[in-house]
Amino acid sequence: MSIADNLLKYKSELDPLAVKLIAVSKYQEADAVLEAYNAGQRVFGENIVQELVDKQAKLPQDIEWHLIGHLQTNKVKYIAPFISLIQSVDSLKLLTEINKQALKNKRVIDCLLQIYIADEDTKFGLGFDEAIELLRSDEFAELQNVRIVGIMGIASNNALEKQTSDEFNELKVLFDGIKLSFFRKADYFKEISMGMSGDYKLAIEQGSTMVRIGSSIFGKRNHQKLTKKNEG
Repeated sequence: MSIADNLLKYKSELDPLAVKLIAVSKYQEADAVLEAYNAGQRVFGENIVQELVDKQAKLPQDIEWHLIGHLQTNKVKYIAPFISLIQSVDSLKLLTEINKQALKNKRVIDCLLQIYIADEDTKFGLGFDEAIELLRSDEFAELQNVRIVGIMGIASNNALEKQTSDEFNELKVLFDGIKLSFFRKADYFKEISMGMSGDYKLAIEQGSTMVRIGSSIFGKRNHQKLTKKNEG
């Protein structure tokens, strides 16, 4: 199936549920992204800042770019002028730097707090208590150029369906608690980004508003080729 066919399959499933599809274009050539764009997709997710910056310069300017991978504070300045959503905010330090760079660019940058829900040591994210502490802090209250619009989480790899579903449910419960405590009157706090190619249906059952799907749309990623290009 073509990229367009794959997109149509997901769109027909997700659009009636009002779930946003983030087409993960990490390690994909710009041509593949353009093919998806020409098929109607406008929202793309990238993990690596340099790759994102390169593609943003080459591709149509009405694309909504999401940064979904771990973000180092020294890389924020490269994406601050154009990024639509940073899904992977995992510290107050990072959020403070995003605010600083957003101010320089006369913007307010939308962000998701990445929450650690997996039973693994390799994933990034805030613990539940850490997220609450961040939102309660005086430092957060002073940040005028960032807007927390929701939370994001990644379930454990290769887990049983029940564990994955439970992890997503925990994220939804946290979202509801944060909404009630900190964003009761904020219409913009509405996003729960959870679910990828293998578990997006479970995520939607537990309340996901956006899913991140890559290889099932684009096919196998050319990791080696693009890594060399970005290093060159």
